[in-house]
Amino acid sequence: MKKIAIFITILVVLALGGFLFYKEGMLPVNKSATESQIFVISPGEDLDSIINKLSKENLIRNRLIFYLIVKQKGIERKIQAGDFRLSKSMTAEEIADELTHGTIDVWVTVPEGLRKEEIAEIMATTFDIPETEFNELSDEGYLFPDTYLVPKNPTAQQIIDIMSANFESKFSDEIRQKAREKGMTEEELLIFASIIEKEAFKHDKQQVADILYRRLQENYPLQVDATVQYALGYQASEKRWWKSRTTFADLEYNSPYNTYKNTGLPPAPISNPGIASIEAAAEADEDTPYLFYLHDQNGKTYYAKTYEEHQRNIEKYLR
Repeated sequence: MKKIAIFITILVVLALGGFLFYKEGMLPVNKSATESQIFVISPGEDLDSIINKLSKENLIRNRLIFYLIVKQKGIERKIQAGDFRLSKSMTAEEIADELTHGTIDVWVTVPEGLRKEEIAEIMATTFDIPETEFNELSDEGYLFPDTYLVPKNPTAQQIIDIMSANFESKFSDEIRQKAREKGMTEEELLIFASIIEKEAFKHDKQQVADILYRRLQENYPLQVDATVQYALGYQASEKRWWKSRTTFADLEYNSPYNTYKNTGLPPAPISNPGIASIEAAAEADEDTPYLFYLHDQNGKTYYAKTYEEHQRNIEKYLR
């Protein structure tokens, strides 16, 4: 009996100790704190990383207890990416709840190469902003693709201003100088970069830029499908803005964006290019032996010096 009593006593002590440990871990770090601070959760950040950051920033008392609270409440998948206004006076449970709905700013990612209508769709879904308003206010090419931390309830103009400011910071004086050296205006270089963005993969941007720049210098039609697709606009049957396959009939479409029928650059950008495409445009060198290129179904690029060689590549790799 004595051993049983000792065992029960130990269990009670352990249980009480565990309870007190749990309760202590739930308490605010400083219940009298009056100031708040911004806590940022990045897109895709896992729970362990979030908890470690909360502990490092002295917002929770105990990492294990916070983990148990999140698991107990079943809110791990409800934690949002964004930034939050938290205080050391908040309990661990209050902080956990706040991370599921209290974001001040929201992360939104805009991939490279989208046209402004596609970006408008992203913003409409994320922020409930009318697509028509965003499209009316924005300029194609100047919506720099990036991951942004945007105020939770922004206007269309606020988002456009944030993206345009980022563009201005990336479109450096050095790039502007290289445009002038090429005899291009800043907008012309941006138009050129927007074509490279849609025409080239990451591994061949510079080679494609060189070829297209040589065509420009020789007054040879660019013959870029993406410019025709841009002119064709929304494809209702495919529910997308870029036609998946360009036909011979499409190439006869009467538009200043049709670079099969017109020489030189189209009148405006056809997409919103990333920095790699902008830099490739700025560095483009007409001193390339190639005048043609094509991509096979696996994304491999084949170059040709003559039209005849290009036709052989088409027969070999695309048919």
